[in-house]
Amino acid sequence: MLLLLQHMRQLRGSLCCAARAAPGATPQAELNLSGAGKGISSLDTSGELQLDCLPGSAAPEEEEAVLQQLLREKVVSELENKLLVFENIVAVLNKEVESSSMEILAFRRQSELDQNIIRGLELKVAELQRCLAQKDVGLSRLHKSLLCSEQASHDGTFLWKITEVGRKLQDSVTGRTVGLYSPAFYTAKYGYKVCLRVYLNGDGTGKGTHMSLFFVVMKGDYDALLPWPFRHKVTFMLLDQNNREHVIDAFRPDLTSASFQRPLHDMNVASGCPMFLPLAKLQSPRYAYVKEDTLFLKCIIESN
Repeated sequence: MLLLLQHMRQLRGSLCCAARAAPGATPQAELNLSGAGKGISSLDTSGELQLDCLPGSAAPEEEEAVLQQLLREKVVSELENKLLVFENIVAVLNKEVESSSMEILAFRRQSELDQNIIRGLELKVAELQRCLAQKDVGLSRLHKSLLCSEQASHDGTFLWKITEVGRKLQDSVTGRTVGLYSPAFYTAKYGYKVCLRVYLNGDGTGKGTHMSLFFVVMKGDYDALLPWPFRHKVTFMLLDQNNREHVIDAFRPDLTSASFQRPLHDMNVASGCPMFLPLAKLQSPRYAYVKEDTLFLKCIIESN
């Protein structure tokens, strides 16, 4: 339509110029000639063009206004159609957003439920771990008690096997391990509970030169029924594993010593032989006190 308007304007200008240039001819007569002026007879709008050439004619402006109005109406119509499409799209998107919001809300609620379940399970796991730790402690105590029961003697005679003597002697020299305690044993089934304590590098007057061996009275289950102080003779023996020359030492308890009174704590102060055996003799190849890095100590308690 714009191209047509431009063409009409050009044609109108041409015809007007031709009409003015013709001598003795009026514009109205020239425009009314059929077929004159470059094939204008083919145009259906010749009358309008004749009027446009007249001075003060408003037809071109009206035509332009009409064309612009048509264009505006067409653009408005297209925009309305597009607006309708966009409104439909927005409506669909609103429904999708509402649906998504509902799903998100449901997911959040489910997440809260899952978090509560997880917290409950974590509490249960912590409780089970605590129970398991308690059971482990109980099993360890039972194992230790069973081991002590297996190693315990109830007739007043106890044989103590010490392994890794070289390492333990070195630990005693460096001070890493001061002394070693034996498992507990008993003078009788319901008798005194006692144990041995050995210092491989010596203690007291025998420190650094002798192996020291001591006797310890422990707090037992039947102390209330036993006579005090402890008055049984104690005999120590370091066994020669070739059965040639055992080292033997014995003593009778000092009835005035606190070491042989009824124990108030788990153990009384140890008492025995600080110079039980010279270290040179213990390590001498002439004797078999230590063989395959192992030695045997024996304690005998008189029952009468």
